[in-house]
Amino acid sequence: MSSYEIIHKGRKQLIDILQKDIDCVLDELRIETVITKEEYEGLEKTEDSKGKSRELLILIQEKGEAACGQFLEWLEVACPASKHALQLQKHEHSLPKEKDDSPRTRLDANEDVFKGCSVGEEEGEIQKHPEEEKIDLEIGCPSQEKEDDVQEELEEENQHPTTERRKAVMDILCKLNLEKHKSKALSLQEVLKISSGSLKEFTPQTWEDLPWHFLRKILALNVTARSTSFEEVVSDDQVLRRNEGNERIDKDIFFTLEMDESHSVNPLDVLCAVLLCSDSFLQQEIFFKMSMCQFALPLLLPPLETPKCTLMLWAMRDIVKIWRPHSLAESRGFREESLVLASMPTISFVRMGNLSFSKSKLLGEFLSPAQQHHDFFFHRDMECGDIPREIAGGLVEIAWYFPGGQKSSDLFPEPIAVANLRGDIESHWVQFSFLTQVSSAVFIFAEAIDERQHDLLSLLKGTSTQFYFILERNSNKCHEALGVLDKLAPILNLCNSNILVQSAKRNKAEFVRKLRSTVRGILNSQPTCMSIQGMCAVTCELSIQADVDGQECQNALQCAEEITADIKDVARYKQEMLRLQGDLWKNLAKVEKELCRMKRQGDKPSEKYRSELKGKWLELRKQQSQCELTTGLIKFVDAISHLTSAEKHYFLKWMKFNLDHIARENLSKLRAEYKEKYKISGDDVQKTAEIDRQISSSSLGVEHFMRELGQFYEAEYSMVIEGKIAKHRRQFVYFPSIAADLMLEGFPLELMDGDASNIPLQWISDVLTELHKKLRGRSKIKVITVLGVQSTGKSTLLNTMFGLQFAVSSGRCTRGAFMTLLYVSENLAQDLGCDFVLVIDTEGLKAPELAKLEDSYQHDNELATLVVGLSDITIVNMAMENATEMKDILQIVTHAFLRMEEIGQSPSCQFVHQNVSDVSAHEQNMRDRKHLLEQLNEMTQAAAKMENIGRDIKFSDIMEYNPETNNWYIPGLWHGVPPMAPVNRGYSEKVFDLKKCLFEFIRDHARDRSSKNILDFIEWVKSLWNAVKHENFIFSFQNSLIAEAYNNLSIKYSEWDRDFRREMHLWVSEQETLIQNVAPDKIAFSHLKCELQKKLSHGEEQILESLNKYFGSEAANLHLIEKYKEDFVRSANSLKRELENYSSNKLRDAIQIRTGLHKIAALQAEYKKTIEGKVDRLLEKCRGKKQKLKEKELKREFEEMWGKTLLEIPPISLEKRDIYAEVESYLRKNSCSHLKLYTQKLEGKRGLLNYRIHTFEIKDDHVQSPFWKSLFHSNSQTEYMHIIKGFANSLLSKCTSYIDEKLNSKGDYDETYCIDLLCMINETLQERDVQKCHTTPGFEVDLKLHILGEAAHAFQRRHEAFVKENNPHMRLGKLKPHYFAIFRDLYQEKDAHHIQAKDFCEMCLYPAIVNYVNNRLGVEIVDNFHNSEQSIDFGSRSFFQFTILKDLLNEWDFDQYVEYITTYEKFVKRWILKKMVDYYTKNEDLKNLEENIFSAILGKIRKTLRKLKHQGAATISEFVEDFSQEMQKELVIPKDNLVGTHMKQAFDPGHFFAFVESFLPNLQEQILSSFRDLDIKSKFSKLPVKPQDEIFKQMFGCGKQCPFCYTPCEAGGSAHREHFATIHRPQGFGRFRYIDSEKLICSLCSTDVSTDQVFRNQDTNYQWHPYKEYRKYYPDWRIQPDPSIKASDYWKYIFKMFNDDFARQYNAKPADLPEDWGNITKEHALQALKDRYKL
Repeated sequence: MSSYEIIHKGRKQLIDILQKDIDCVLDELRIETVITKEEYEGLEKTEDSKGKSRELLILIQEKGEAACGQFLEWLEVACPASKHALQLQKHEHSLPKEKDDSPRTRLDANEDVFKGCSVGEEEGEIQKHPEEEKIDLEIGCPSQEKEDDVQEELEEENQHPTTERRKAVMDILCKLNLEKHKSKALSLQEVLKISSGSLKEFTPQTWEDLPWHFLRKILALNVTARSTSFEEVVSDDQVLRRNEGNERIDKDIFFTLEMDESHSVNPLDVLCAVLLCSDSFLQQEIFFKMSMCQFALPLLLPPLETPKCTLMLWAMRDIVKIWRPHSLAESRGFREESLVLASMPTISFVRMGNLSFSKSKLLGEFLSPAQQHHDFFFHRDMECGDIPREIAGGLVEIAWYFPGGQKSSDLFPEPIAVANLRGDIESHWVQFSFLTQVSSAVFIFAEAIDERQHDLLSLLKGTSTQFYFILERNSNKCHEALGVLDKLAPILNLCNSNILVQSAKRNKAEFVRKLRSTVRGILNSQPTCMSIQGMCAVTCELSIQADVDGQECQNALQCAEEITADIKDVARYKQEMLRLQGDLWKNLAKVEKELCRMKRQGDKPSEKYRSELKGKWLELRKQQSQCELTTGLIKFVDAISHLTSAEKHYFLKWMKFNLDHIARENLSKLRAEYKEKYKISGDDVQKTAEIDRQISSSSLGVEHFMRELGQFYEAEYSMVIEGKIAKHRRQFVYFPSIAADLMLEGFPLELMDGDASNIPLQWISDVLTELHKKLRGRSKIKVITVLGVQSTGKSTLLNTMFGLQFAVSSGRCTRGAFMTLLYVSENLAQDLGCDFVLVIDTEGLKAPELAKLEDSYQHDNELATLVVGLSDITIVNMAMENATEMKDILQIVTHAFLRMEEIGQSPSCQFVHQNVSDVSAHEQNMRDRKHLLEQLNEMTQAAAKMENIGRDIKFSDIMEYNPETNNWYIPGLWHGVPPMAPVNRGYSEKVFDLKKCLFEFIRDHARDRSSKNILDFIEWVKSLWNAVKHENFIFSFQNSLIAEAYNNLSIKYSEWDRDFRREMHLWVSEQETLIQNVAPDKIAFSHLKCELQKKLSHGEEQILESLNKYFGSEAANLHLIEKYKEDFVRSANSLKRELENYSSNKLRDAIQIRTGLHKIAALQAEYKKTIEGKVDRLLEKCRGKKQKLKEKELKREFEEMWGKTLLEIPPISLEKRDIYAEVESYLRKNSCSHLKLYTQKLEGKRGLLNYRIHTFEIKDDHVQSPFWKSLFHSNSQTEYMHIIKGFANSLLSKCTSYIDEKLNSKGDYDETYCIDLLCMINETLQERDVQKCHTTPGFEVDLKLHILGEAAHAFQRRHEAFVKENNPHMRLGKLKPHYFAIFRDLYQEKDAHHIQAKDFCEMCLYPAIVNYVNNRLGVEIVDNFHNSEQSIDFGSRSFFQFTILKDLLNEWDFDQYVEYITTYEKFVKRWILKKMVDYYTKNEDLKNLEENIFSAILGKIRKTLRKLKHQGAATISEFVEDFSQEMQKELVIPKDNLVGTHMKQAFDPGHFFAFVESFLPNLQEQILSSFRDLDIKSKFSKLPVKPQDEIFKQMFGCGKQCPFCYTPCEAGGSAHREHFATIHRPQGFGRFRYIDSEKLICSLCSTDVSTDQVFRNQDTNYQWHPYKEYRKYYPDWRIQPDPSIKASDYWKYIFKMFNDDFARQYNAKPADLPEDWGNITKEHALQALKDRYKL
């Protein structure tokens, strides 16, 4: 026995000794340095001798074991009287082995108690040591004084935790590395944080691992959580020694075993340490999970850090138990109650002294049903159970037994609580006293009971508690114990039945049965019942603190009770106090869905009906906004706004507990009432319907209060938006911040209201936006969701996996969907690609309460679609027992996944099959998995039909699915039969494996799938819910994130498109220049075509490479637009084909022009040769004259020579062609099928001359007669004629552009022009849209005649001009002044080099450079314009549309709107040109471009001149040839312009180049000046590459327009599969009108596609067809419903303002507009435009 323990046990005697002369004792101790000077002075301040003695002993004990030993040694020397007292303490703890004759003590009829016992020589004999007799004499019989002393001593010892205990606590905390959490307690959030450690299965290896091992295991419901054994790591040396030494026994084996035993920490110490270092909410969660594992819970924590024990009332508050007492067995009723409120008998088990067997193990057997043993209490025979406790002594644990209603198997008919005190009662008297007062009976285990213990037990006199003693039969002190009990019998009301005997030889099961029988007897005797909450009264008397005593907890309780005290009837309270979420909110939800589905529209026009619905919606919101905050809600808001963080946590918990308790009571009454009515009425549903409704609405939780706040917020927000409330008068603007704080603190937020089946979008958006702000943008999330049939354990699965607290009680099935935020540790965030995990728990599919509703499948579909769409991973939870339900859920889930695949989402899916426990389940279920895949494929095809997806589709087509890795077989949750079953260990472990798999998937796909941030998540919620509210989800889905990602891709593609076009334009320009610089016989068109193909292929490959790189980049949300990638691949191919046609035609034309001009140039060269010979001779003749000729004389001589020479040259001219005749002839030859028609129409003198484009008109005979007659209504005929006219005008415009392009070329007419035009006409006439027009051959013939008539007229004029321009005599005439100037300068002997340089600059460089600048300028303008501030407007087709519409609104010109709507292509071309002209008029960008291009070519010219300077050309002609060769790809040098003999003369390169260099600046100024003199529009028209046309090609896209309202398609690329537009407009803009009234239709096609309305037009052969099924006729159009009623306000405003004008324009009557359109202003229109285009 240690010195410390001797002082502890002998405190009373030592105080008596010391106080006699305490001052001398202190002096001696100071001298002996046992105490310090400071300690001595401190003790001297205490005046009372007894108090001073007590303080001294405490001080000595605080100094530790060494000081205690030193003190006792000194005391024995200084005070010999103390020796006897010290010996007494020693002897009390060392029982003698010798036996001695001693007096015997007996209880009445004690032979029955110890029957069959043979302890001593006689039955019941107990041996005593002689020394003990002295002790008995010393102690004597208990007197009142003695009792008081004992009581005082016990209280003193129990009230002051010793220094040794505090030291032990600190040692344990240091061991476990928890000391830092002593001051800053561990929080639930910290423990639940997703970290790398929480995703690993590991066995503790160090002390520091133990707390975390326990926490993670217990929160994961793993029943091995209490184990503290370390992982055995066997070193190589150990293995070697083991192998070497297996022939002998190691002599150190016992030492090694002892070391192993003491290596770890007792699990109860770990539990106490963890609880000590946890905050109240983590403690609560630990207790909740321990309760599920059927672990005994700490009822009283020993005084670890405080001088008092702690009653763990708060920690147990969250536990709710369900049981069926035998009194309710027949009625099949049950009781559900909070554990702390349930009143029941408590049976306590304690011990006196040490026992040879485990009391806790015995209690486990006592509580365990047959064949279902469970260790409720941790005991010494469990793993690590034999490790000595260091701080857990004095811990009182409690477990419960709850009957299940099976009389044959239940151990007890009613619930009981079983308390267990760790340690003996003498050391923990306060705890024992507490148990005696709260228990119905106390069982005291003892192997011996001595007189001191008799005195202790005598203190219990007068208690009403029954005491039972369990004695060890084989103990040497049985009879002594019996004697003491005999004395105690009258004090404690003992009799034989209060004594139980346990023997090692006796069958343990038999003893347990006897013990149960005794307890049943107690239960039958109407024992005292007490709840744990009721125990609080006892704690006050014993100075025991309760964990609810804290000020924060009490403040919160007071706040909660102020709210809940008034709640009696839940349904009534909700109706009166939570008014906004009742019928108002449900009606709002119905109106919102009806706005999308238009089911009850009837004959009302769509927009009028929508207007009415909007009015209803506003009225409901107005009614909500007029409601005042109720008293309860004001108190609720005040509490969560102003309480401290801890108080707020407590408050919300108290609210939950109180509300749950009230709801349970209400539900219990309603169930009983329902039963009674059902018995009376039988199957009469109506009589039970009201109670049924009350039961459905009987749940009441914090979520209802938060929901009410959300409704107040939404109502106010709606009024602000509608202008009914000023922004500065908002009262509830801070509500989202409150909810965001709660989310940050781990509380779930209701995403979808299960009662109204609706999402308060504005509330959710603003709460999450606040959350994003509070996280400072660091809010990347991964979303995990669970789906499954109701009551299949979805919430439990999430709770087990993540340690969450989603409601799982049978009375509180999850309704709607809730989301909880989990932190991800920093070290894992990078790997996972997210900062948080958002877990969404959903209500069960196939819920019985919804099954009666017609749209229950639709409701389930909505929910599944929503959560699958929001998820990164969806867990589909299926119970294996019900094949029908499994099939139903598969149908719902596959439908949801199909929808996601169609919109570009691809969440992962894990199928969880619960209640499969066989170890071979995975192998055994191989056939089942194959069958599951077949079912999934079948369901996918069924869902595809429902969604009108025509293609054959399998489940594996819509998501990555591997039957082997995507299926999980999880055992049932309970190991046994509830309510006494613990959680199945296999369940916990399998769930943990699933959790690891989920996070491995997230980590592996972190790069492939970029994480959403919270703002992205908001957009997904909005877009998914808006689409879900429509019947046709896939074609209703609109998501701004997808739109933004698609827009960004379109912008990128536009850049790649522009670069490709630029490259090809520059290459073609270069090749054209090259063609003009070489002889026609050296041009190989096949070689050029080959080069062209290489260039095109390279350009296409570059786009595809850029596309792949872009999709491999980290750009946001690329996975959402993966399905559009193929569109852009096709667009790249389409662009290649377009550029191939363009380039081939340009090269072919260049060759044709070069070939044609070459013949003329050859003839011209002969003429020039003749002229130059004559000039040379005239020069010699004039130089030979003696007298110097004047200029007039020179002129006369030259004129005479020129006239004679022209007469000598034969007058050869180019052949004139009759283009009309050629075209007419070609028409006749190639129109055999309609030759008769052509012949008829071409009869007469003028023939083709009669036909011009402007004279073309649509005639009645252009339409097939039967079809025309079927158009019985004049409106239909008018509309039809307009459609045909539209096609004709479009073709005429296209052909006119082609003709103009050819007229601008330098060449002569070529017959291929006519062929090209006919091909264009034929291609257009073969298009599907034209084919549907039922036109006659007369239409085709007239079109061709008018177009080719126009072409023949234009080409005839061009040909005649070409012949005139290239007449040899005419060309020579143009050169005459130049020849004379050269002749004159040579005669006057001016500097030849000066002349040569000047001629070279003016005649060669000037036209070549002008041509070069023009060729480059168009391409550079396009680039410059796209890089200017205008670029955003032309970045993508969506931005382009926004800019046009905004511009139209600002211009406010009706005619422009008409042109935009009716001739979109023409309008866009004109608008683009105007924009460009305006832009370049306002700045000097164009001037700078021209200068830059000129500077670039000038630099090349100078470089070439420097190069040629040293190559030694003999003549200027040789130099020009060399120069042309060097610059053949850049400049076309018109060598024909160089005339005169001096060109053949020798020249000095140095002088020539110096002169050229001096002329270049002047040349630059001349050229730039000529460019500046042109207005911008004229300049653009002269450019070979017209910038306005290039931008038009990029922005115009496919050119398709909505078949209903003519809105242009905005899809990116040119070869997309589907057309779409951001905003549609009233169909009246597309000339649609009502047949009877002839009034324009104001409804929008984006509205009608969601309704049951019908339409008819030429595509339907004027047969009525539902708008919903418009894709039958327009499969390549995606017309999406407006996301909000205000989305189309722009066009509604335009229609409203120009209603009469459009009616006149279209020869119709003005539309009847909905009233609310009158409220739309110009500002509203512009804002709607910005909102729709997200600008």
